[in-house]
Amino acid sequence: MGAQPKAMQMRSRIIIPEGQVYDIYAIGDVHGCLDLLVAVEERIRWHSANRKTPALIVMLGDYVDRGSQSRGVIQHLTRTPEPPFQRLCLCGNHDDAFLSFILNDDFDPAWLGFGGLTTLQSYGVDAEGLLDRDPAGQTLMRAVREAVPKAHIDFLRTLPISISIGKYLFVHAGIVPGVRLSQQSDFDMLWIREPFLTRGPELDLMVIHGHTPDDDFQYGIGRIGIDTGAFATGKLKALYIGTSGIEEI
Repeated sequence: MGAQPKAMQMRSRIIIPEGQVYDIYAIGDVHGCLDLLVAVEERIRWHSANRKTPALIVMLGDYVDRGSQSRGVIQHLTRTPEPPFQRLCLCGNHDDAFLSFILNDDFDPAWLGFGGLTTLQSYGVDAEGLLDRDPAGQTLMRAVREAVPKAHIDFLRTLPISISIGKYLFVHAGIVPGVRLSQQSDFDMLWIREPFLTRGPELDLMVIHGHTPDDDFQYGIGRIGIDTGAFATGKLKALYIGTSGIEEI
C-alpha cells in the first residue's frame, strides 16, 4: 500500500443530542461504486416507507478510489437527499488523501498507488500519461486542480471525523481502545485497525465503522464493522439502527 498520507486537519466532531430520535441507516465504504450506492439507497427507501420516525443516513467515508465512479459518487453526495431523509457524510482515509493530493503544493505520488489513479480517471485526468511527460508531477497537479470542481473540494474539506448519537459512535476506522473521545486523533479515527478490531473501544459505547473490508458485517466487542468491500465483492449494505432494533438492509 505504500506510505500512509497524513490526515489533513482537525476535522469537526458532530454530537447529536439523545433527545433527537432517528431511524439511522449507516452505509460503509463506497469506493467509487455509484451504482451500488444508488441501489442501497433504494432499499432504504423501501424499508423506511411506513415509518414515522425521521430517517438519517450516515455515510462512513471512503467515497473515492478503486471503483470507476468516484466523481459520480461525490457529485451524488453533494446533492440534498430526497425527503424525508437527511444525510451526514463522514471522512474516510481515502477521501482525506485525495484532498491532501489536491491541496498540497508538493507532488506526492503515494496516493496514486493507493487507488488514486482510478479516481483521477473519473475526472478525465490521465495521470500516467501526464507523468510520462512531466515526471516531477507539476503538470498533473495543475490538471487535477482544473478538473475537480470547487464544490467537490469543499465537500471533502468539510467532512466531519465522527458523529455521536447517544451510545453510538460513527467513525470511519475506529478508535484507540480506552482513550477518551476528546483525546482521539483524527489520524487514528481514519486509519486504525489493531488493537481496535480485537479489543473494541473499551468505552461505554458502540462503534459503527468501516475501513476494514470483509465479505459481510463484522460484529465484534463494542463494534460493528460494515465495510463489505464493495469494489471487490459487488456488495454494499446498510445497517439500520432504530426503534425496532438493529437490522441489515
